[in-house]
Amino acid sequence: MTIEIPNAVLQAIQDHAREAYPEECCGFLIGHSSAPRRVMESRRARNVATENRPRRYTVDPLELLRVDDDVRKKNLDLIGIYHSHPDHPAAPSEYDRSRAASWLSYVIASVVKGHPKDVTAWQFDEATGSFRPEEIVDR
Repeated sequence: MTIEIPNAVLQAIQDHAREAYPEECCGFLIGHSSAPRRVMESRRARNVATENRPRRYTVDPLELLRVDDDVRKKNLDLIGIYHSHPDHPAAPSEYDRSRAASWLSYVIASVVKGHPKDVTAWQFDEATGSFRPEEIVDR
């Protein structure tokens, strides 16, 4: 599985992660869901988690609905969610797994001591209850 993400979008995600540090940031991945999945832009979301924000993010459900409605009007799709892992590897946590949907891609940016490190992409497999890595390619 691959997901196409332009370098400019990866840079925007890393910038958001750096600015939010030491808390997790989150946002939306917008593009085309048909194969190959192609991200055209990212859009920041507010992390509305009420506790443990260095290890948790929550996207406001109303913001999610507004973004989904907005992108559909532009003939695009909401294809994923990104978030950061401050001082933690760019791999899904148990918390991430417990909230994942199989139709979305999840991009995770690791930030160590305020500096962006790795960026990885994942898709949740409901049959196995686990994440499968997606290869990030720039087109």
